[in-house]
Amino acid sequence: MMVVVTGASGSGKSEYAEGVAVKLAGKGDLYYLATMRVYGEEGVRRVERHRKLRAGKGFQTAECPVKVDEAFAQVCMSESLEQTCDISHGRVCTSEFLEQGCARLHGKIRMSVALLECMSNLVANEMFPETVGDEINANCVENIVRQIRHLKDQTGHLVIVTNQIFEDGIIYEPETMEYIRNLGQINQQLAEMADSVIEVVAGIPIFIKGEKL
Repeated sequence: MMVVVTGASGSGKSEYAEGVAVKLAGKGDLYYLATMRVYGEEGVRRVERHRKLRAGKGFQTAECPVKVDEAFAQVCMSESLEQTCDISHGRVCTSEFLEQGCARLHGKIRMSVALLECMSNLVANEMFPETVGDEINANCVENIVRQIRHLKDQTGHLVIVTNQIFEDGIIYEPETMEYIRNLGQINQQLAEMADSVIEVVAGIPIFIKGEKL
């Protein structure tokens, strides 16, 4: 199942999305895919606030500022190797033994829930390079949608948090307007892919697509 949760800044969408992910996970594994690159004191405060929200809920955090599907796969592979080495108890790990360990974890991951937060950060990271002077990524819409399709196939349930930033009526610099258009296009494609789409307003979920969760 794929769920998209949207809303304005401070709407309560993050807390609501976490609740959905926890409910879907049951006793299964729960992953938090953090896309934010931390800059300055404000960024640190935001990260700390979200960590407090997630505390005690069982999330395993993976830092995924770009290429979320590959980053998630690497986290899973590392976990597989750690578990396989624990099981081996000092025995030589043959290729067959490692494959069996990976297969066990693959089945476990297929039953897991991943919460990606948030799409607006991922789009910015994919679109604007960290190195000053590098060109803007013109293919970020296609790249991100492909990543999400792959991530959806990797997990049992996928919950995505995105932002509602399209209503202020302000004309920004061309690069910012391109970013807003790209995020809007991605949101539309995510909504089409999703089983459920919810907008959170003042902490209240409004169900746009799918049944109530």
